[in-house]
Amino acid sequence: MPRKSTASTLLEDVRACTICTDLPLGPRPILQVSPTAKLLIVGQAPGQITHRKGIPFDDPSGNRLRDWLGVDRDTFYDASKMAILPMGFCFPGTGKGGDLPPRVECAPAWRDSILETLQSVELTLIIGRYAIDWHLPDYSGHTVTSAVQNWTKVWPEKLILPHPSPRNNRWLKSNRWFEDDVIPVLQKRVKQIL
Repeated sequence: MPRKSTASTLLEDVRACTICTDLPLGPRPILQVSPTAKLLIVGQAPGQITHRKGIPFDDPSGNRLRDWLGVDRDTFYDASKMAILPMGFCFPGTGKGGDLPPRVECAPAWRDSILETLQSVELTLIIGRYAIDWHLPDYSGHTVTSAVQNWTKVWPEKLILPHPSPRNNRWLKSNRWFEDDVIPVLQKRVKQIL
């Protein structure tokens, strides 16, 4: 039997992870990675729907994100093209204002090793505060809105996005420049690299 690649073995190890034993729905690491992926989506952590389905962004947030990217479901879920690597791989639970933050154990245990296997990535989409803080530490003092407004400073290798959740409809209405100015540029770049 041939030896498995490092990336394949690492993915198996991550999917079998049980570092966090006190998760409300138990551990179920959800991610999508391949060494050939050209686009990397860095999110927060799976929600309850994602935990149940085992499929990242298979919800209204994912529909909007696919629209922003200008890709269909088949392309989005093709790991050879697109990697999805949340800051926390398991559903962290629910608090007063929504889902809890990603668990702090996850990123230090796995993130650097996984990122090292993603050598083909040409564009990284950074979604949310925790992803911004890890991937763009210079922006850690900025609001998410301020970070998104300064998108050209990290473009074309990276792009900071607001969360595509329907909970952000008000933000999108107040910041029409995002969908008018940023999304067409994003779609053009995605088309080029995929």
